[in-house]
Amino acid sequence: MQKIQSQAVHHITLTGANRQTSIDFWEGVLGMPFVFEQPNLDRASESHLYFDPGDGRLITIFTDEGRKPDPRRTPTEPGCVHHIAFSVSRASFTQAIKRLDDRGIKHTGVKDRGIFDSIYFTDPLGLLIELACYKFEPPTGCTHVEVIHEAHKIRVARGDYNIGEVHLADAIEILVARRNGSLSADRSPKNPY
Repeated sequence: MQKIQSQAVHHITLTGANRQTSIDFWEGVLGMPFVFEQPNLDRASESHLYFDPGDGRLITIFTDEGRKPDPRRTPTEPGCVHHIAFSVSRASFTQAIKRLDDRGIKHTGVKDRGIFDSIYFTDPLGLLIELACYKFEPPTGCTHVEVIHEAHKIRVARGDYNIGEVHLADAIEILVARRNGSLSADRSPKNPY
């Protein structure tokens, strides 16, 4: 028996209310271009809207003009989606609270997640949305996941509760040393002063 190897999220599809609510939220609040629309091929009474979250993948929404937005929190029982997180730049993250406040959207304020900072709020249908901003840039040729994985190993070896910035910095140093050769025989830390 062998695995079916996933390579990326292809798309996420959500059940929406009416068409305009989806467009106003996904494009009008989160800035995701509305790139494609067709009927839901499994239910002709619904429309299928496609939005680009910024990485060329897709968030899609099934809409129906007969459904009205319901802002109550979506279910969080086992098997349900708890929240969806979107990556934003530091520049956008620093403006997010003001931009949410300008619309009267309640939010959590900034939450420190160790490896990134987050702001949480709900969409018009009660789905929890997270805006996440990494605290680091991975070395060239590495991914955020590689840095986090290496930082996790460092954290566990040190017996620390969660990943902090020191673990990230040390992980980046390890990854750079692993990926980039040097003419120096001794690459250990030095003090030239």
